[in-house]
Amino acid sequence: MSRRSLPLSPRTLAFAIALAAAPGMALAQQGADICPLGAFVCPVVKNDFALCKKNDLLNFYVPGLPNTGNRDASPSEVNGDRLTSPDSNLFHLSGNTSLQRLDQLLRADTLTYNRDTTAYAAQGHVRYQERGMLFSADNMRGTTDPEYGVADNVRYQLLTSRGNGVASQAIMLDQDRNKLHNVTYSTCDLHHRVWEIEAKTMTMNRDTGVGHAHDVVMRMKGVPFLWLPYLRFPIDDRRQTGFLYPAFGSRSRAGEFFSIPFYWNIAPNYDATFTPIWYANRGGMLDSQFRYLTASSQGELNVNYMPHDKVAGRDRGYLTFTDQTLLPLGLRWNTSIKRASDNAWFQDFGENMATSRATLLGSSSYVSGSGNWWNAGAGADWYQVVTPGIPDSAAPYRRLPRVYFNAERPIGGLSGPEWGVNTEAVRFVKPDRIGGDRFDVFPYLAWPLQGPAWFVRPELGVRYTAYDLPQAVAPGDPTHPTRTTPIFDVDAGLIFERDVHLFGQDYTQTLEPRAYFLRVPYRNQDDLPLFDTQQLTFDFWQLFTTNSFSGADRQMNADNLSLALTTRFLDQNGVEKLSASIGQIRYFEPEKVTLRPGGPEVVYSGSNYVANLTIALNDNWRLTASQQWNPNTDETDVSTVGLQRRLWGDGIVNFDYRYRRGLLEQADLTTEIPVGAAWKLVAGYTYSLRDRHSLDAFAGVEWDSCCTAVRLLSRRYVYDYQGDSTNAIMLEIQFKGLGAYGQHTGAFLRNAILGYQ
Repeated sequence: MSRRSLPLSPRTLAFAIALAAAPGMALAQQGADICPLGAFVCPVVKNDFALCKKNDLLNFYVPGLPNTGNRDASPSEVNGDRLTSPDSNLFHLSGNTSLQRLDQLLRADTLTYNRDTTAYAAQGHVRYQERGMLFSADNMRGTTDPEYGVADNVRYQLLTSRGNGVASQAIMLDQDRNKLHNVTYSTCDLHHRVWEIEAKTMTMNRDTGVGHAHDVVMRMKGVPFLWLPYLRFPIDDRRQTGFLYPAFGSRSRAGEFFSIPFYWNIAPNYDATFTPIWYANRGGMLDSQFRYLTASSQGELNVNYMPHDKVAGRDRGYLTFTDQTLLPLGLRWNTSIKRASDNAWFQDFGENMATSRATLLGSSSYVSGSGNWWNAGAGADWYQVVTPGIPDSAAPYRRLPRVYFNAERPIGGLSGPEWGVNTEAVRFVKPDRIGGDRFDVFPYLAWPLQGPAWFVRPELGVRYTAYDLPQAVAPGDPTHPTRTTPIFDVDAGLIFERDVHLFGQDYTQTLEPRAYFLRVPYRNQDDLPLFDTQQLTFDFWQLFTTNSFSGADRQMNADNLSLALTTRFLDQNGVEKLSASIGQIRYFEPEKVTLRPGGPEVVYSGSNYVANLTIALNDNWRLTASQQWNPNTDETDVSTVGLQRRLWGDGIVNFDYRYRRGLLEQADLTTEIPVGAAWKLVAGYTYSLRDRHSLDAFAGVEWDSCCTAVRLLSRRYVYDYQGDSTNAIMLEIQFKGLGAYGQHTGAFLRNAILGYQ
């Protein structure tokens, strides 16, 4: 018998593949991996089919078929228990018949093949498999040359996703085109269809990557809720122009809203999305996005525009633009621009508390480069105030332009001394304020020495800062003030280890004393302006820095010795299970440099005692704490406590307490509680103990099944610094393997609940 091409085209039921939104996902995917305790963001599982049953079609799945190779160049093999041939061209096979070419395998009770006409017919218990799917049919007939085939009463299961369904008839028109009648698709269990899509007729063209469906109905629990007379859809990874899933919800300051995005596939490296949004209280808005990708650039432009806000009585909008461009000589140009039409934009349209309480929008554009021992750049930074009640004059100085150069390189061998320099030149501009130019340079020499259980790093440098001001800071001060300050520091530490046995486990305990000496002579800096300098928040790492101010406008004086002690417990795999540190700065002379002239000097003999603690002795709970105790006032200045407890696999409870004397005292509780296999309760509450009122509260419920997930949340949160609150209701329905309808509540929960998954 001559060998012919297998008379079946790849992906005969391409409609189902087109609707599978997660190509490449394993069919027997398990539940989400447990998120490590302390992780800020857990891995996102797009479609979790752990609650699904095994599809019956997998009972005839044959493992081990090739996954790669050229089908057209591969021979076909025909087998059967019995063969009859009335003439030299017609062959009848029965009993375990099969026809295989590479990864394609057709099996049936009987198979007839005509070598002269290439006609074939398979009858009884027809089973077909390829690398992408399985299907069964009552019968199949056609020709191999030209390639044509018809299968009746088809039931299919995709292997690259969870998709499955039926078709009354599948017609292979040629190598690239298929037509199907009375097709269904779902990712649900075959006998429990929570949702399902039906189409009267459907054609697919693999050459163009486009499918066309007529009389399309989507059902939920058998009840139709969406009908389309015509649907154009992609059948592969090529992007296609068309409408995306709509979203709806409610925001108390904007009212109920509804949106439906339209995606425009302009070119392989350009696309755009236009999303009309209707807010019940304020009117219509257009949210547009344009993305591009070239050989040297990639970027994104987003524009929100409301031609007339019915509440504000004016046009409103918000723009963001990001771009990364590769330039000659190995340089890079990075740009990020953000601009709002008014300072109340985020209060009215912000999606969460973080955006609704945004204070500043920062924009920048820089050309930069780097090498093995240096980095440099030139660009600009500017800002916009977006908090009602705060004047625009409160925005930071614009840096137009800013140029920097940093380098560090060994002298001679890699283990010897090294030199370095940090340089910055900036022009500061601010409306209605006096600006000026600043040049700051810090060359230094260092000699890092270390052994297996010790390290010493002395460093000596000189910081020189010069200004060019159009007007003196105060009458009688120079318009070209300068400051020259030598800086000397020595950082040294020891590392001791021992083996310990606690709670039935073996650990390695370390004891790490560390000393840091800093000497910086005093320089009067009252004649220097304040452009971008603030007092840094004191914490454990401030024990080992050369300056307590950000920016270059102030350099503290110091004759200090920082002493710290750290201990760690490491398990047999080197994983840190406990870390505890405590330290303090001892002052041998007062710190006289203050942010503004006449400010309070540090005249104490010692700083706050700073202590940090992290405990994670097993995978179910984690405790973090930090404490700052002021020995000079006998008061606690800062205290934080965080407790994270894992519940029943993927459940979690977080408790956090934050206190800063004279500024805030807050506590919050967030939780994700599984209730059985399908239900979860989610909630969060943030309360200001200092102000005695709630800052944020939300509660909701999740229902998860084999192929569908529903999330419903109600939320009330403070959206401005006056303490005003607003309400929001969020609903999301996820059809696994297809898409989601409504608001993206999952993204909100991942940000709101530490360890949510």
